[in-house]
Amino acid sequence: MKKFLAYFLYTLLLSAIVCACSDDLDIQQAYSFDLVTMPVQKRIVQDETAEIRCTLVKEGNYEQAKFFIRYFQPDGVGELRMDDGTVFLPNDLYPLDRTTFRLYYTSRSTDQQVIDVYIEDSFGQVVQKTFSWQNDRGDEEDEDLQKVSVHDFMQFYRAKRPLLAIYSPVAE
Repeated sequence: MKKFLAYFLYTLLLSAIVCACSDDLDIQQAYSFDLVTMPVQKRIVQDETAEIRCTLVKEGNYEQAKFFIRYFQPDGVGELRMDDGTVFLPNDLYPLDRTTFRLYYTSRSTDQQVIDVYIEDSFGQVVQKTFSWQNDRGDEEDEDLQKVSVHDFMQFYRAKRPLLAIYSPVAE
């Protein structure tokens, strides 16, 4: 009986080991990524160029992964180019061969301008970043005048005069 139980345990252990081993290797090819940028100026005048410093941050590294860049401009008129001189056309896909690069946006209008930059990889993943600029006409009067929202004013008012702020007629 002991001999039978020992053979049974050895067979069970051997079958567990055989089933646990697999020839299927789980190789991950598609890693998540993000486009990280330095802060970008908020105001721009016509024919001025704004620099956008970009870094593509990848969760993992798969050598055969390819990245592409495209942009779309829903508001305003302008020109986007890469630091190597490539001028982008809206909605055209361009290969991105490095992880650190600079984009240069040149304003061609006096209106508000918005661009959406899309980074795609060869596995169909997409990251989108939006950049917007207000028109800066260069008026000195506008530079001296600071526009403060009611919410920001109330936060400042409450910090400086907390007892008076309780009875303030302005509601949030």
